[in-house]
Amino acid sequence: MKSDIQIARETPLLPINEIAEKLGIPANVLEPYGRYAAKIPETLIDDEKAKQHKLILVTAITPTKAGIGKTTVSVGLALGMNRIGKKAVVALREPSLGPCFGMKGGAAGGGYAQVLPMDKINLHFTGDFHAVTTAHNMIAALLDNYIYQHRDEGFAMKEVLWKRVLDVNDRNLRYIVTGLGAKTNGVTMESGFDITPASEIMAILCLAKDVADLRRRIENILLGTTIEGKPFRVKDLGVAGAICVLLKDALHPNLVQTTEQTPAFVHGGPFANIAHGCNSALATRLALTYGDYVITEAGFGADLGAEKFFDIKCRKSGLQPALTVLVASTQGLKLHGGIPEAEIKKPNQDGLLEGLKNLDRHICNLEGFGQSVVVCFNRFAADIDEEIELCRQHCEALGVGFAVNNAFNEGGSGAEDLARLVIDTIEQKPSKPLQFAYPDNVTVEEKAEAVAMKVYGADGVTFSPAARKMIDKINEMGISHYPVCIAKTQYSFSADAKAFGVPSDFKINIRDIVINCGAEMLVLIAGDIMRMPGLPKSPQAERINLTTEGEIDGLS
Repeated sequence: MKSDIQIARETPLLPINEIAEKLGIPANVLEPYGRYAAKIPETLIDDEKAKQHKLILVTAITPTKAGIGKTTVSVGLALGMNRIGKKAVVALREPSLGPCFGMKGGAAGGGYAQVLPMDKINLHFTGDFHAVTTAHNMIAALLDNYIYQHRDEGFAMKEVLWKRVLDVNDRNLRYIVTGLGAKTNGVTMESGFDITPASEIMAILCLAKDVADLRRRIENILLGTTIEGKPFRVKDLGVAGAICVLLKDALHPNLVQTTEQTPAFVHGGPFANIAHGCNSALATRLALTYGDYVITEAGFGADLGAEKFFDIKCRKSGLQPALTVLVASTQGLKLHGGIPEAEIKKPNQDGLLEGLKNLDRHICNLEGFGQSVVVCFNRFAADIDEEIELCRQHCEALGVGFAVNNAFNEGGSGAEDLARLVIDTIEQKPSKPLQFAYPDNVTVEEKAEAVAMKVYGADGVTFSPAARKMIDKINEMGISHYPVCIAKTQYSFSADAKAFGVPSDFKINIRDIVINCGAEMLVLIAGDIMRMPGLPKSPQAERINLTTEGEIDGLS
């Protein structure tokens, strides 16, 4: 089997204006980034048209470090739909450089179900991540300068909440001290770095409705508290206009294509374990304007990505999915069935059957949001037909549709069965109106408990003194109506990354809360999750290389 990047290299691409033409987007509105990518103005969004089209969410069982294959399924489903005569568009997040050079390599799908050009998408692409990084750090620099320039006038900050970001996994930057040395080097303060996908600017980019909403949200970012105990925001710095200038181009969704020249919007990139995990609402609405069916993806498992997709993105944008596809694999199921990671590629029906409890929990959760669910079994090379049949029989007994995705090996033809199942289910049993996990008007504690108990299966939630202090601040500021975004490990329903399957008898401990007044959400940090990941012992960067012929290897 060829590597992902070999397949990407050998796939003929259409000029981006021809991809836009397929959607009915005129060439004169494109802002090309090379021959195969372009920015599309969000002013083309027509929400009345969008409401007439169908949105499909792709999520997954609790993932493993080897991945489950949601992006491959998302792309494959779009390919399969187009092969059977439907006008389908895919809307995905942009990859982060951190994981690409850290744990997993590329993140643009796989095999014959990729978005292309994969090397550019996985690397600097159209510069959106760099714009977010620059805008975030520009605010940090301007805040530091404001404190330095006004300190002789009696201005001081009691607490600075705004840190810095970098799209590189760098554990040494989690906690730092700035302003050391001479007085002219600034005021000495503690600070630190998060990874760019955790930036509030990234969340704002992905939730903003338009330019005016972008500016409103930027102005409202909470930077800290003054010595008098008053909130200090970006609008107090008077620099919101400058930050919007840095984000001007990044706000426009990116148009690219798949391995079968299907249009794809790839825009925004928050992680689901430390942020809200969805591509931009602008890209989704733009895709719905031009596609009869739009396939989008939420990060990691359904307990993280799908919950935030519903409770944050859909709540704020009004989007309503017609159906949710839940992706599973035998390897993932076996891991959750108690089989050691080194053994999950080997046949083991007992482990598979035990792991189906994880699948069942996710189905139950998704149905609790009002979703019609179909299960997509993502086929890997080591899978055997007998185990796939066990999964099929299990889903049929639950009354849940089941289809095998083989788009990795076969492209769109390997996803035609899935495409037919999805379309038939939408026509015969579409999702009900969304039922959120909690209403807006309950306390932060009640929202956290609703997610932890209804979705994770926890017995309850505990709060550290630091988190309690932040809840007091939230109540004082009158922003307890914001939705909660729980940051926790992606590898378990619990906050323990090694508690596979369907753990029970546990509580979720919230150790801290990050107030995102611009994104209008509250990030509740659970367990030992870090908003700046570290690198593994053998990072993927060791296998990424530029050949003497100028070609990139190792991104797959």
